[in-house]
Amino acid sequence: MAADQQQDRRAKGEEKPLTSLWERLERPAPAPRSTLTPERIATVAVGVADAEGLDAVTMRRLATELGVAPMAAYRYVSGKDELLELMVDFVYGELTPAESGAGWREVMRTLALRTRDLLLDHPWMTQASVLALTPNQLAVPERVLTALDDLGLDADRRMAVFRTVTAYAKGAAEAEVGLLREMRKRGWTSGHDTRTGLAPQMTWLMGTGRYPAFHRYALDATRKDDPQWQFETGLDCVLDGIAARMGI
Repeated sequence: MAADQQQDRRAKGEEKPLTSLWERLERPAPAPRSTLTPERIATVAVGVADAEGLDAVTMRRLATELGVAPMAAYRYVSGKDELLELMVDFVYGELTPAESGAGWREVMRTLALRTRDLLLDHPWMTQASVLALTPNQLAVPERVLTALDDLGLDADRRMAVFRTVTAYAKGAAEAEVGLLREMRKRGWTSGHDTRTGLAPQMTWLMGTGRYPAFHRYALDATRKDDPQWQFETGLDCVLDGIAARMGI
C-alpha cells in the first residue's frame, strides 16, 4: 500500500524521483551569474584534504575557502557525501591512460603505476569510502576493457584482469600511504628512523629465534627503502600470472 501511495504522489507531481549528483550537474537549474562551479568546489575541497586530511573538509570550511555564503555550495552538492563524490571524481580525472595503441600489458602497468601515484599525491583517498559511480571513475574501466577487447577473453575474464591489477595497485599503495601516515605521526622521516624506532621490539622478537626467515630478510635485504622497486616487482609478478593464466 505504501508503495502504491508513493507512486500516486509521484504521478501527481507531489514527490520528485531521486536523481544522481551527475545527472543534476549535466542539466543544472538556471541561477544567477556566479563564479562558483563544480570544478572550483572540487579543486578547493581536494586542496584542503591534501593539506590537512579528509576530516578537515566540511561544508562550512569549504564556504570559507571559497569566499561564499555558507549555503552557496548546496546549489551543487546536497552535503558532505555528495561533496566527497565530487572530490573523488575530480581526482580520478588525473588518472591518465597509457599511450594510444599500447599493448594490454603496458595498459595495465600504466594503470597500476598511475594509481599508486594518485594515492600518494592524495593520501586521503585511501580513507574515502564512496559507494557511488562517477564519470571519471567509470572512464577508467571503460578504457581498460576497450584495450582488452582483442585478446579473445570473455567479459568476465576481462573484468577479472582489470580488478586484479587495480586490487594489487590500491592494496600496495594503501599500505605505503598507511606507513607514511604512521611515520609522520611519530616524527620519523626515513626508513632508518623507522627501523631505529622499532629496534627494541625487533631486537627482542628476533632474539626469540622464532622468525629465522624474517631475520635473514632483515639482515640481507637491500631494497627495504625502495618502495618503487617493491611495487613494480610485485606488479610484474601479477602481470606474469595474468599472462600465464589467461594465455595472453
